Amino acid sequence: MTSFWHPFAAMGAVAGHELTITRGEGVYVWDSEGNRYLDGTAGLWFTNIGYGRPEIAEAVQAQMAKIATYHTFGDYTHEPTTQLAERIASLAPVPNSKVFFGSGGSDAVDTAGKLARRYFHEIGQPERTVFIFRDWAYHGMHGFGTSVAGLSPNREGYGPMIDDVVGVPYDSAEALQAAVDEIGAHRVAALFSEPVIGAGGVRPVPETYLKESRRIIREAGALYIADEVITGFGRAGDWFASNRFSLEPDIVTFAKGVTSGYLPLGGVIASPNVAAPFWAADSPMWRHGYTYSGHATVCAAGLANLDIIEKEKLPQRALELETVLTETLQPLLELDAVTEIRSGVGLMAAIQFDPQLLADDPNFAAKANASVRDHGVLTRAIAGGGLQISPPLVITEAELDELVAGHRAGIEAAS
Repeated sequence: MTSFWHPFAAMGAVAGHELTITRGEGVYVWDSEGNRYLDGTAGLWFTNIGYGRPEIAEAVQAQMAKIATYHTFGDYTHEPTTQLAERIASLAPVPNSKVFFGSGGSDAVDTAGKLARRYFHEIGQPERTVFIFRDWAYHGMHGFGTSVAGLSPNREGYGPMIDDVVGVPYDSAEALQAAVDEIGAHRVAALFSEPVIGAGGVRPVPETYLKESRRIIREAGALYIADEVITGFGRAGDWFASNRFSLEPDIVTFAKGVTSGYLPLGGVIASPNVAAPFWAADSPMWRHGYTYSGHATVCAAGLANLDIIEKEKLPQRALELETVLTETLQPLLELDAVTEIRSGVGLMAAIQFDPQLLADDPNFAAKANASVRDHGVLTRAIAGGGLQISPPLVITEAELDELVAGHRAGIEAAS
């Protein structure tokens, strides 16, 4: 029996039946029994550069040999921390933005929510407290993220957390405008919006929706928060999806791909207008932060990771493979169990199962997930009854064929 309590797990079923991953190389990982798997999900959307990159280990070792870290409260910093902030700011959707570090995506969402409300307090609009979120949205599992989850099971059983949150359909600008009108534009603080909904089923929306929702929020005087925890650092075919779609967000949340998961890191990018009240000569102290904000060793890993992404042109690679991925997945529509392939933005896709099949067998997606694993490919059941496709950005076309073959064999066996 294990003492480790797994996240997002029914421990009664998991205990004693764990899959222990021991090593990785490129797009493959191995378990403790020596079995090799093609990782079709890049871990949890994060291993953009693939596994086993010595550059990251060397950067981490070199920094730890000097000093692992020191806190960054007040005026303390480290060279890699400052350098990584400057590097991310140079890639940000809005020039001259500022970067605040935490430990992951859920930290980032909480930071973004608190920053939005405090920003309006500072500029004399404290009545702006309402956050709008989209159906199917996933924004992590801290207080703010749980409260603005568009996946109702993630909110159940916790009672009220963050007040003043309103959900809208994920793809309707008209519904967003109606919600703003009903709430009152003067009370809206921000819209949380994933450029491509990820854990909620990989649900791309037309660029026209993204632009229109951005316009509606801007005209309401509220902030547009782009949650790029999944789409940032190359996965969407650009450094940020907000760059690709010219969204000019007020706040960007990031994590995962910033270190490719080699060490935990996340944060927010605040545009100049949001940062201004906190950077003025007479600015107040913002009483927010984490013990490991700007952790020196983690930031050194981030710098080495961004070097690899830039040198190997991985955002461009994700864009080039975008059509290849879609075309490679299309034959899966021949399977009776599969009704839709959702893709079209970088290296992200979902294999959607037949609604009637799911109604008859609500556990089918989980069964298919396990069956695909038995056929040598790691995938993941996601909201709405589908399987997640988000391989490392270093994947080759031959490896994409292998990924799809494993899914076909696994789905057929599960059916």
